[in-house]
Amino acid sequence: MTSHRPKAVVIGAGIGGLTLAAALRQVDFDVEVYERATELKAAGSGLGVLSNGGAALEALGLDIGLEKRGQILQRFGINDAEGNHITWFPIPELSDELGLPPTVVISRSALQQGLLEAVGDTPITLGAAAVGYETRPDGATVRFADGSEAHGDIVIGADGINSAIRRQITGPEPVRDAGYVCWLAIVPFSHPNFETGSVLHYWGSGQRFGLLDLGHGQTYWFGTKNMSVERAADWQGTKEEIVQAYAGWADEVQAAIRVTPEKDIIAIPARDRDFLEQWGDGRVTLLGDAAHPMLTSLAQGAGMAIEDAVVLAGTLARTGDLTAGLRAYEDQRRERNRAMVLGSRALSEQEQLEDPGQRHERDEQLRATTYAAFAEQQRDVLTFPGIHV
Repeated sequence: MTSHRPKAVVIGAGIGGLTLAAALRQVDFDVEVYERATELKAAGSGLGVLSNGGAALEALGLDIGLEKRGQILQRFGINDAEGNHITWFPIPELSDELGLPPTVVISRSALQQGLLEAVGDTPITLGAAAVGYETRPDGATVRFADGSEAHGDIVIGADGINSAIRRQITGPEPVRDAGYVCWLAIVPFSHPNFETGSVLHYWGSGQRFGLLDLGHGQTYWFGTKNMSVERAADWQGTKEEIVQAYAGWADEVQAAIRVTPEKDIIAIPARDRDFLEQWGDGRVTLLGDAAHPMLTSLAQGAGMAIEDAVVLAGTLARTGDLTAGLRAYEDQRRERNRAMVLGSRALSEQEQLEDPGQRHERDEQLRATTYAAFAEQQRDVLTFPGIHV
């Protein structure tokens, strides 16, 4: 590598940025993190770190105590709106069979806290909104809205779907709206139909609901509903609208909404972007949602950001040239992430179906899916492909 201890400037202190900071410290980089938000908080939503994400963390020896901070997934069921069982997704069984780490369902804030502990004394500057960068043969400089700058041997844009670093690489580009809103909340909740370690999805007509056990007495729920792009982008409705949207659904669905304070419900539009072929520019690259934002249907947004971070750090550690290392990372990650973006989009379209005939056909196909067929579909998804230079 270079003769001095190389310095990385990471833009964004979300899951991808913090994982990268921790991973780069493992391979002897100096790291500085810059975040546009004025405080680090990630309240109100949860996620799954599937087996591939856990295996990626293990590959670089990063133990952030996932299983203690969240809840190991024990069963994943799909039901119809009234709560009638359609199928089980045997993710825990397949992970066990393959010798992989378990899937952990965790709140975003708990995952963030674990990563903050892993980055230790890494400097994190808040209220730093990146607006652009300049490259040079031996590094890059990031400019911030307040006129300040940060210089590094490499710069990584991990600043999400609205990444300022991506915007300079690509120029103006639209987001791709999926045509539905997502309501999200975390609440203390229990119900006889919702067992410990469960993730339960309920599929209706143009809308869904999910219950995810986060452990520690907390449940993460999400709801989706098809609506105009304009309304989904700036939903200003009330809790009562959500209550009415799920009238007649399974009792546990209605109960979870009922006990959630209106102020704790977050509404966001379902969005991704067309897949980006070029992630890098000289000593600059992208990671996570900045490179490949995806819909949530495959539950792989966090996993892909974690994989990106581990592969980038591992590749840089094994490559003598930093610029070549960034391009090698991009080449390793492109096709896997493309598959996840397109797979999430395709599954989302199936999940949000409104036509009764199409929904019936979808549900019957799910009921008929064997364990062997599921394993064939999911084996590569759940397996971290490793670091190859």
